[in-house]
Amino acid sequence: MKKLLLTAAATSLIASGALAEDIKLGIIFGFTGPIESLTGPMAAGAELAMAEVTESGLLLDGSNVTSVRGDSTCIDSAAATTAAERIVTSDRVNAIVGGDCSGVTGAILQNVARPNGIVMVSPSATSPALSTAEDDGLFFRTAPSDAREGQVMTEVIMEKGIKSVALTYTNNDYGKGLADSFAAAFEAAGGEVTINTSHEDGKADYSAEVGALSSAGGEILVVAGYLDQGGRGIVQAALDAGAWERFVLPGGMIGDNILTIGEDLNGSFGQVAGTDSPGMGTYTEIATGAGFDGTSPFTPESYDAAALIMLAMQAAGSSASADFKDKIFDVANAPGEKIFPGELAKALQILADGGDVDYVGASAVELIGGGESAGSYREVEVKDGAFETIQYR
Repeated sequence: MKKLLLTAAATSLIASGALAEDIKLGIIFGFTGPIESLTGPMAAGAELAMAEVTESGLLLDGSNVTSVRGDSTCIDSAAATTAAERIVTSDRVNAIVGGDCSGVTGAILQNVARPNGIVMVSPSATSPALSTAEDDGLFFRTAPSDAREGQVMTEVIMEKGIKSVALTYTNNDYGKGLADSFAAAFEAAGGEVTINTSHEDGKADYSAEVGALSSAGGEILVVAGYLDQGGRGIVQAALDAGAWERFVLPGGMIGDNILTIGEDLNGSFGQVAGTDSPGMGTYTEIATGAGFDGTSPFTPESYDAAALIMLAMQAAGSSASADFKDKIFDVANAPGEKIFPGELAKALQILADGGDVDYVGASAVELIGGGESAGSYREVEVKDGAFETIQYR
C-alpha cells in the first residue's frame, strides 16, 4: 500500500508541473571597462524579460528563469572567456545573452559557446566579421552590423554638407570593423577620409593622437571609440587643443556619460541602433516602471535578446540549446502573431497551443542571414547638453 501511495504522489507531482526547471541565462557584459556606464541598464533590460516570463508561469510547465552575470570587460578576451567558462561549466547556464563588445563576443563564441553547444544572442556586438564567423548555428544578434552603420553614418554626414573627415577608431574588432565600413561607404559617396588611424583605450593623454589627426585636416572628426575611455579622451583632448568644435559619434560613443564633457559637445551628432516602433514606446514605459532608463543604448536589444531565447525554448519544448537554436529564426520572423514588450505571456501561450509568433519586441526585431538584425538607427544631435533625436533611419 505504501508503495502504491508513493507512486500516486509522484504521478500527481508530475501532472501538477513539478518537472518545471530552474532555467539560467548568462549575461556577459562589460560591467567594468570602456562601456561600463551602459551595461547596467542593458542587464536590467534582459532581466526584465526574464522576470516577465517567470511571472507568467507559462514557460515549459512553469519554469523559473534567473540570470547569472559575467564580466566581459568589453576588451579583454581572456577575461571574457574565463567568465563565460565559469557560467557555462559551473553555473550551467542554458544560453547566453551577450557578449557586448565585438572582440570578446567572438572569443566567447569560439572558445566557449561552440565547444559547449551554447546559444548566444548579443544585443550590441556589431562587427561585420561576426556575420561570417563559424558559429554552428548558435550565434544571433539583435543589433545591426556595423556594415549597415557605416552606410547610415555616411548618409548623415553627407546630408550636412560635410565632404572631408578625419577618422580615429579604438584598436579592436569593433573599432576596425566600423572604421573600415564607414571609410569605404564615405569614399564611395565622394567623401574624403584625410586620415584613418587607431587609438588605444586607457591612456591618460591623447594629445599626440589629436596632433596627428589635426595635421591631416578634415572638416570634422569621426570618433569610432568608447564613451568611457579612449573615445572620450580623444574628444576631450581635441576640444582642449581647439582642433575641432564638433564630432561624429557612432554607437559606442552614445550615452549619458559622454554628455558630462559639457556644453562644448553641443552640435556633435551621430547615430545608434534604435527604432520608433510601437514596441519601443511600450518598452520604455515598462522599463521606467522597473526603475531604469529604457532609452539607454542597447537596453531594448537586450530585452529582445533574452525574449528570443525564451520564446525559442517554448517553441522547441526544451531549454537545451541544441534543441531550440533552430527555433530562434521562427519566433523572430513572420508568419505569426506580432508580439511586443509586455506580451511575452501571450506569446508563450500561443506557442504552447501550437501557434506561431512573430516577435517584434522593443527594437523591431527582424532576423536576416547570419542570424543578425536587419536593424534601424536613431540619428541624434547634442543640443543644450542632451541627445536630441533627429530622425530614425
